[in-house]
Amino acid sequence: MDMFGGISEGAVRFTAFAGIFLAMALLELMIPKRDLGAPKSRRWFTNIAIAGIDSLIVRLMALFVVPLVAVAAALYSEQAQLGLFNWLDWPVWLEIVLAVIFLDLAIYGQHVASHKFAILWRLHKVHHSDVDFDVTTAIRFHPIEIALSMLYKIVLVLIFGAAAVAVVLFEIILNGCAMFNHANIALPHWLDHGLRQVLVTPDMHRVHHSIIHRETDSNYGFNLSIWDRIFGTYRAAPKHGHQGMTIGLPGFQSEAPTGLTWSLSLPFRGAARAGNDDAGEEAPEVEKVQRRPDG
Repeated sequence: MDMFGGISEGAVRFTAFAGIFLAMALLELMIPKRDLGAPKSRRWFTNIAIAGIDSLIVRLMALFVVPLVAVAAALYSEQAQLGLFNWLDWPVWLEIVLAVIFLDLAIYGQHVASHKFAILWRLHKVHHSDVDFDVTTAIRFHPIEIALSMLYKIVLVLIFGAAAVAVVLFEIILNGCAMFNHANIALPHWLDHGLRQVLVTPDMHRVHHSIIHRETDSNYGFNLSIWDRIFGTYRAAPKHGHQGMTIGLPGFQSEAPTGLTWSLSLPFRGAARAGNDDAGEEAPEVEKVQRRPDG
């Protein structure tokens, strides 16, 4: 799909993804925040493999199940004059800015729902079961969750009548911010404090991956930090500090989540409970992965 002066939309998105991923991976080597515990090569293989399966599922959906992806839905809504922005005669730049903001709010809402509804939590806990927190955690989502998320975004695009360029920009921003705020990088306090007035930073989002339920139930934003502040889900820091906190979920503090088969089959095993599997204020004593420096 050509909308960037002869360069396909897919090429633009992949170039942005690869560039940001490599930049975050390099920064993790240069200024790591925490030592990693699980074998990095095994985790990265699993998380990247899951992302590859996700991409394949979306392509198959577009070909055989739903003849639309979010960008194609935007083009269709424009041709059919469907959606809010196609009924308004507002400047294009304003529609693009508002579409990106509205879509970001909708993704915040989707994230909250994925923690509150048991059937969605079954899928989303694959993301939270990662026992370490780095750039590859940002792409660790179960394929079924990705498929449902794509359908959700298609509906949103049709409702808003978002322009195709706005959808592409939003996807690039969403993926880029997710990789940034999942990155295992140590930002100076002044920079983190300044950035999180607008954007979700690694120190802000890491709290969301805490083993403690009340911390997992906070900091849901991926792009803009304002939604957590507005809806009362903002938490500045983990109780035990970023070095002392435990990443992941109770009961899964072993190397099992680093396995591909284990991760893909997780939603189909055990009871489905909304939210963190720990119902208490503090996580129970669990067997923790032995922390060790791992480049």
